[in-house]
Amino acid sequence: MSALTREQVRLSKRMSLVLRHRPEVAGLTLDPGGWVPVTDLLTALKITRAELEVVVAGNDKSRFAIATGTDGVERIRASQGHSRRVDVDLDLPPADPPATLFHGTPRANLPSIVREGLRPRSRHHVHLSPDVATALRVGRRRAAEVAILEVDAAAMAEVGHVFHLSANGVWLTAVVPAGHFRERSE
Repeated sequence: MSALTREQVRLSKRMSLVLRHRPEVAGLTLDPGGWVPVTDLLTALKITRAELEVVVAGNDKSRFAIATGTDGVERIRASQGHSRRVDVDLDLPPADPPATLFHGTPRANLPSIVREGLRPRSRHHVHLSPDVATALRVGRRRAAEVAILEVDAAAMAEVGHVFHLSANGVWLTAVVPAGHFRERSE
């Protein structure tokens, strides 16, 4: 699929705002799993089904999931990344992570991360990437100078840290304590 147009990127950002952070700005209420009927989202954002489908299919990080419930109603939600202020349970089962995961962050954040570890801050979970390229892309959304952290997920799992794998391949965990990561040197 080709890259999204500027207008489609703006729509993707509006959808993220509503489905991850502030559903009330569109007059929506998410269910406990973070889902909202597709028709409600279309009405609230004043968009067509075709516009929605292009953004969902063309989003570079598969940020959104669409599913039909047992009641036959088609719903949409953000795959992960919800603010703590949005009370959702994605109902993701625990998953065995690969031995190493990665996290891209602005280099300026490194001193506090080394002291405190990786914390979810305003989100429900710390987001980890399965590869360096993805971590780098994520880090560059916030800064040009990026540090890539190599997370010893195997050691964390061994001492009881729980990991979840979102539908779009992002690994989630509550925290990555200092001592379970190192800066990757290129």
